[in-house]
Amino acid sequence: MTEDALAFAPLPVLGSALRSGSVTSAELTRLFLDRLERWGKPLNCVVTVTRELGLDQARRADAELAAGVDRGPLHGIPYGVKDLLATPGIVTSWGAAPYRDRVIEEEATVVARLREAGAVLVAKLAMVELAGGMGYRQPNASFTGPGLNPWDRTRWSGGSSSGSGAAVAAGLVPFAIGTETWGSITTPSSYCGVTGLRPTYGRVSRAGAMALAWTHDKIGPIARTAHDCGLVLCAIAGPDRADRSAADRPYRYPPADAPGRPFRLGVVRGAVEKAHPDVRRHFERALGVLRGLGTVEEVDLPEGPWADVAVTIISAENAAAHEELIDSGRVAELTAPEDRIGGYGDTVILATEYLRALRIREILARRLDAFYAPFDAVVSVPTPGPATPADASHADRYEAPSLGAHGNLCGTPAVCVPTGRTEDGLPTAMQLDGRAWSENRLLAVAIAFQQQTGWHLDHPVLS
Repeated sequence: MTEDALAFAPLPVLGSALRSGSVTSAELTRLFLDRLERWGKPLNCVVTVTRELGLDQARRADAELAAGVDRGPLHGIPYGVKDLLATPGIVTSWGAAPYRDRVIEEEATVVARLREAGAVLVAKLAMVELAGGMGYRQPNASFTGPGLNPWDRTRWSGGSSSGSGAAVAAGLVPFAIGTETWGSITTPSSYCGVTGLRPTYGRVSRAGAMALAWTHDKIGPIARTAHDCGLVLCAIAGPDRADRSAADRPYRYPPADAPGRPFRLGVVRGAVEKAHPDVRRHFERALGVLRGLGTVEEVDLPEGPWADVAVTIISAENAAAHEELIDSGRVAELTAPEDRIGGYGDTVILATEYLRALRIREILARRLDAFYAPFDAVVSVPTPGPATPADASHADRYEAPSLGAHGNLCGTPAVCVPTGRTEDGLPTAMQLDGRAWSENRLLAVAIAFQQQTGWHLDHPVLS
């Protein structure tokens, strides 16, 4: 296989190549390490390339596979993690200048589980400083610089998992781990033309991960395909004594009882009326594909103060999570000017406001579950337009009704899949949302969609 064929191959193709002997894990790892070192800095998507660790893990994988020890579909396959997951002996910077040389001598549960699955860690990937918790309003909010989009380096790769989205899109890693508190997996997936999965809150342990908002943060995969995302989620999901919020619920993928066609789908009414023309056109084309997979009916978003409640909870929890940094005054060392002051505003939220928001969330969660219950998935767009400029405010002049606040406030899952490219060559996407713990149902819809289309196989040409 050529370098490009390997760099942009789905996980089962790479796994087959490893097991057939057509490529070794060490060879595959060197390929991705070289690509990371060549393109990581031009795209501002890498903090640390872990060459020595990666080659050591790759050699171990080759020896195990040769001896008949097979740890599963990720065995011998390189990957990268967002740089808020702790890795012993390696810098964990949280994207923030005050921590750019800080090493946390702990191994995040997600990293440990991927190691146990035989995956090969090759990079700590760039991110928006403190995962955007201080209220950044423009892409240049990390000491590594603004995340640049491999489809067009004048455009943003999206936040806060900017490096994870760009690295997968550019073929620097086959898959990456991102996190989401509000849009931080779906936005870079949308902007970079890759597939992203935001799991249900509690599906994946966050032990060893930076906290932005304890009752909102979620860890999930960004990869080439929906099937790839399921394979990665299977490796990292499950309970963990080190994280009391990690639910004691079994997760299996591929599922023994995978839902099949016809699917029952809802589509948010007016989903793309004010969206970018190409986003609108591609969304309507995607709905045509979905109609061939089942029924599609329009639905109105449930009413409620979704965004206001989410903002109150996230802001209060962010102030508590980063209290030491805020009180020390070292927030002045952050990159984005607004981040140097944003934390102070969060500290004045009253306990009564926070507790009221938590109580309202319980009501809204029941309302959202009833909204999702009739459907296998509800369809919308993750972003109303393609990637915004990398040198300006990331405010979008287009609009679209979003389930971002709803899903993140209530901890429900979502899958983001590509739907094409604009006339300027930038990716567009759609989003599938559903009930808590319904990842496999959403993945089934996304896989069926990707089997009928080829937009997820498209990739940028780097030069």
